[in-house]
Amino acid sequence: MISAQEWKSFDDHNTIRMAGVVRESIVDGPGLRMAVFCQGCPHGCPGCHNQETHDFAGGYDCEIEKIVQAVKADPLLDGVTFSGGEPFCQPEAFFNLALALKELRPDLNLMAYSGYTYEELTAMHSEGVDRLLAIIDYLVDGPFILAERDLTLLFRGSANQRVIDMNRTRDEGAVVLAEKYMKS
Repeated sequence: MISAQEWKSFDDHNTIRMAGVVRESIVDGPGLRMAVFCQGCPHGCPGCHNQETHDFAGGYDCEIEKIVQAVKADPLLDGVTFSGGEPFCQPEAFFNLALALKELRPDLNLMAYSGYTYEELTAMHSEGVDRLLAIIDYLVDGPFILAERDLTLLFRGSANQRVIDMNRTRDEGAVVLAEKYMKS
């Protein structure tokens, strides 16, 4: 994995269009974490539990530094989750946030949710998407499918979604599931 010091930020992406933040969550990824919910989603999945985040014109702008300071103020956090909305619609800003968080606390694990599959994200050939995929630790991918909804699944809403171990995926050059989070 590329160290945070080796990355260059996207200088003009210092705010995120936000829907809100949950400062301490145990349902949005492993351990105690902050969940950052962005505003705007193109997927429109029927039954989505965050429908209020779909409108790209909604929400508010938040400086990345404000989120970093909130994480800094809570030493008990194990990680930060990027959710939404669709974080990969703002990949440059979320990369800058991820970079700042990794510089602040390299031990912090970062998880991102996406209605796109990993394969769809990599096929975009977007520098922002590629950089965000290269710095996160876990990716929960795929659209929410109401017919496959399962409340017993860890960190995902429907059985089609995967929890991908991004560190192992990068090392092995193929998708590696985080098996401990794939069990119900």
